[in-house]
Amino acid sequence: MSTQYVTFTLGDNLYGIGVGQVQEVLPYRATASVPLASEEVAGLVNLRGQVVLALDLRTRLGLAPREASEPMMVVVKLGGEPVSLLVDAIGDVAEVDDAQFEAPPQTLTPELREVIRGAYKLDGRLLLALDVDAVTAA
Repeated sequence: MSTQYVTFTLGDNLYGIGVGQVQEVLPYRATASVPLASEEVAGLVNLRGQVVLALDLRTRLGLAPREASEPMMVVVKLGGEPVSLLVDAIGDVAEVDDAQFEAPPQTLTPELREVIRGAYKLDGRLLLALDVDAVTAA
């Protein structure tokens, strides 16, 4: 059986979120800050009149701050509500075979290991399957 993932990059790693969990992919939009929010909360963004929480995945996963480039937004559905995840760049939709699935690599940092469901071996690269529920729980 195969599964489709919307892929994106953060630093050197390729990540994926199941197509069924992704509402849309958008260019970055300005966010309104949220006073006293945790560090990974980038702010609130207005998506067609709906206020959506934006989380910076670089901060959430303990990565270095983003360079000058603007992030992209992956809007996921979480309990029926949209949440925007800020990522470095959007990739393609990857179709992977369940036989390619492996446990998360031991080389991942503890922050990553708690939010990665597993990995798929692609041509010369690993696709890390992101657990959206775990990454958005704070």
